[in-house]
Amino acid sequence: MTSNDNPNGADMTVIGVVGAGVMGVGVAQNLAQTGHDVVLVDTSEEILAAALATISRNCRLSRLMGGPALDADEVLSRISTGVGVDALAKVDVVIENVTENWAVKREVYEGLDAVCGPDTVFIVNTSAIPITKVAAVTSRPAQVVGVHFMNPVPAKPACELIPGFHTSAETVERTRALLSAMGKKAIDVKDACGFVSNRVLMLTVNEAAYLVHEGVASAESVDEVFRSCFGHPMGPLETADLIGVDTILYSVEVLYEHYADSKYRPCPLLKQMTDAGLHGRKSGRGFYEYSATGRASVAA
Repeated sequence: MTSNDNPNGADMTVIGVVGAGVMGVGVAQNLAQTGHDVVLVDTSEEILAAALATISRNCRLSRLMGGPALDADEVLSRISTGVGVDALAKVDVVIENVTENWAVKREVYEGLDAVCGPDTVFIVNTSAIPITKVAAVTSRPAQVVGVHFMNPVPAKPACELIPGFHTSAETVERTRALLSAMGKKAIDVKDACGFVSNRVLMLTVNEAAYLVHEGVASAESVDEVFRSCFGHPMGPLETADLIGVDTILYSVEVLYEHYADSKYRPCPLLKQMTDAGLHGRKSGRGFYEYSATGRASVAA
């Protein structure tokens, strides 16, 4: 599909979004509310239906949460869905948001490379996996670029922009224009595992989990130190619940494997919580419990 007169200033008209989890939902909503047509794909109709319901709810609550007033029907009218990557055959750009598992990502990119047109740009939304590694499994390394979006995507004003070794200047500038049209400031970062944000954040969250694991302090006490002493709006373990405890674990594992440095050794508590399904806000319980009425003060 050819792009030309895009009112948002980016030359990408139809955007494919792979993965309808927390990040994919946020990316799809952000794109649609800034005037882009979106094709959202995942592995089942049930997952996609739940994603659309979440986007609708987020739009209705946007004003109450300090965001812009959004018309849910108008936003949803720009989003179509499909099961599997075959639905992305005619998109201009793909933003991938699947789990931080190399085997899963590799399979997704091999499928995308076979289905998408030769000019399609692949944007890797990853917490830690190097962009050059992803690009190497495609036939278009010059058109693969990393963008590390922050959660919740519609509310965050900036993201990391990460070219791989072969990424072309044209791909970088097209992506920068798209991010600008989404209301994002692109912060240039080199392609190193974890980039800037997660080289620091994952280490912090992992160490905070160790404090709970070792009985040094409760999750509430750890987070209160960061809120009250350092002025952080959220503590590291609240942040873990927001991102997803499982996602934190996978990211730390990627850093540990890549750098072979013991400082990234994953906390056993993160592994246990992930195995137990205590994934944070998205599962209803992580380091805290969550309900329709708010967060309960219960540590894992």
